[in-house]
Amino acid sequence: MLETSARLLRLLSLLQARPEWTGPELAKRLGITTRTVRRDVDKLRGLDYPVEVGFGPGGGYRLGSGAALPPLLLDDDEAVAVAVTLRTAAGSGVAGTGETALAALVKLERILPARLRHRVSAMPVAIVAPRVAPTVDPSVLAVVGGACRDRRVLEIDYTARDGAATRRRIEPIHLVAWGRRWYLVAWDRDREDWRTLRVDRLTPRLAPDGLPTGPRFAPREIPGGDPAAFVSDRVADVRPFRCVVRVEASAEQVRATIWTDQVRIEPDGPDACRVTLSTDDARAATIILLGLGAEFTVESPDALSEELRVVAARYLRAAGDAQPTAPPTR
Repeated sequence: MLETSARLLRLLSLLQARPEWTGPELAKRLGITTRTVRRDVDKLRGLDYPVEVGFGPGGGYRLGSGAALPPLLLDDDEAVAVAVTLRTAAGSGVAGTGETALAALVKLERILPARLRHRVSAMPVAIVAPRVAPTVDPSVLAVVGGACRDRRVLEIDYTARDGAATRRRIEPIHLVAWGRRWYLVAWDRDREDWRTLRVDRLTPRLAPDGLPTGPRFAPREIPGGDPAAFVSDRVADVRPFRCVVRVEASAEQVRATIWTDQVRIEPDGPDACRVTLSTDDARAATIILLGLGAEFTVESPDALSEELRVVAARYLRAAGDAQPTAPPTR
């Protein structure tokens, strides 16, 4: 069985190496008969590899494109290139891409030999893009994601919001991309409580092979059962000023426009939503809300309404108007 599996991998590698092979050429390379070549081709097809056969004097075997994605066979350089690309995509901040790239990166780095993992980690990767939030090292994302999947205790160094550095032993449960940051939902073993940790502020302590050293743990149930909702509640409550407004735009539009992750957005019909914003003060909330470019109504608190009146008066003075003017009619 092992000999047959190795031969299939060798056959697949040959088919990937050039556009077409004849049966006798493959038989000679593999040291088998053309009949065995045909049987091995059938086995590859059973694994969803689209091996095509050309009939006639010039016919041969070639690897085509199929309807399903079969297992990929990569050499060392190809594996490193794919891993580096996934690292870049995982930290790119592109909506819907980072999570998928991270999942693929965790799978790939799990099976990479140590020599290739070292090549990947040594590869310089830079992401050039305007950012509001700090960049997360994709290799840290991969380690944390792998620990979540494998249920491994992580020992980390963590820098809190006030700059205090601590060492913690955590049970990592779930990664969440929220706003422009990555958060980890974890059970803190030392504090015996749930924590929402910013991934850009943590550094895992790892063995020389780059893997976590902690024991396995039995997964706990996240309060409420929804990791995204748990992070949303925690993140939206970390600033001293809290306000609620109704925005005349869909929840999807607001999510695409708002530039803070200290927010909770709840749909209120197809063309409106309720936004709960957490900031340092009313002035910061006003700046964020004006940036939405949509009509909104303040529900609470009065301090936000007062700040908006001050800002509105300032804008009117800047425009040279004492009172709002109606748009010209045609």
